[in-house]
Amino acid sequence: LMKYTPRRLKTNINVPPTSPLKDLVVLVGGLLAIGVGIYVLLGFAVDLIAPRISIDLEKKLADPFIRKFKKSIEAHEQQPYVQSLVDDLQSRCTDLPYVFKVHIVESEAINAAALPGGHILVFSGLLEQVSSENELVFILSHELGHYAHRDHLKGLGRGLVLLTMSVVLLGSDNAAGNLLSRGLNVTEMGFSRKQEAYADAFGLETLQCAFGHVTGATAFFSKMSKDQDPGRWGHYFASHPENRRRIVHLEKLTKDHGYTAGPPTPLP
Repeated sequence: LMKYTPRRLKTNINVPPTSPLKDLVVLVGGLLAIGVGIYVLLGFAVDLIAPRISIDLEKKLADPFIRKFKKSIEAHEQQPYVQSLVDDLQSRCTDLPYVFKVHIVESEAINAAALPGGHILVFSGLLEQVSSENELVFILSHELGHYAHRDHLKGLGRGLVLLTMSVVLLGSDNAAGNLLSRGLNVTEMGFSRKQEAYADAFGLETLQCAFGHVTGATAFFSKMSKDQDPGRWGHYFASHPENRRRIVHLEKLTKDHGYTAGPPTPLP
């Protein structure tokens, strides 16, 4: 009988030829590259999708946000008044394809926000700061300007694409959509300086239509002090020199269009 002699292996098949740490780094790097690629693609998708989203779909996209603020949206005594201002602007001075609904949110925040589907959030802290109807109309008109340019959709960023897919596939009342809406903090909607400039120009033109003059366009910016700056909250009331820059821009537009000042309308 021949004696069996096991063959000696040159390598151990149970031990990888490369370092596990190196493999981990390669794996993490690959996943990171994929994530960055998806993030960039979603950014392009937002610019392509936002102008094409229907009003009906916008309303469905707004549902998770409204539910998010539901506890702080109360039957505020000024809601009918603010709603009447928006209705008047829509009927006399704009031609936007929305039926706007004003929601007043109990909060110290000095801000307002345009949600999909024509839902306008006005924080009660803002109402406590305005001193004339003209100021409030300009702020509301500025928001309408974001609707005119679909900024309210683009401002929600890349997460809007995921939220849209969730709503289309699963409906507006789904756990994924609610989770995404919490991640898309409406108070941190980012608008570019260019978008803000266009919204200010729209607001100034609408203010002129409403009153026949533009008193109130810069009043609110002028009286906002730096310690009242709400940081990233406020796309209106950024700290100096942003306030100053926007005042100068509005004053230039006023001069270029030949707009004039007039008596302010007191609040009711």
